[in-house]
Amino acid sequence: MIAKRERGKMERQLGASLTDACEQAKADVPGFVWLTHCVDYQHFPESLVVIWVFDTDAHLALALKGDAKQRLYELTASALAEAGVALDSVTHHIDFDSEQACKRAHDGDWQRRLRSRTARH
Repeated sequence: MIAKRERGKMERQLGASLTDACEQAKADVPGFVWLTHCVDYQHFPESLVVIWVFDTDAHLALALKGDAKQRLYELTASALAEAGVALDSVTHHIDFDSEQACKRAHDGDWQRRLRSRTARH
């Protein structure tokens, strides 16, 4: 658990380091478009999930089969370390999604989609 006064600082640190990772991934990984993170600070850092979003299901599938998946794991681990977040295994805190899947399942409503994903974790 992280103290309430520390949450804003942690959000800024996470935001900055994940933004850097996002920009690197855009240059390196075909079809990758953006990322976000979900966290419940009552259960931090265990609840932290970084979600890498691709434009299409096809690009996502290609990334998950190839070297891109490992690259995204490395970028996530580096970003979290830079933000001062220590985790036993970063792979348990990473998820993948696509714009196409959100459009199909939630009519493109990312707020609703992310709420449903957070409830799963």
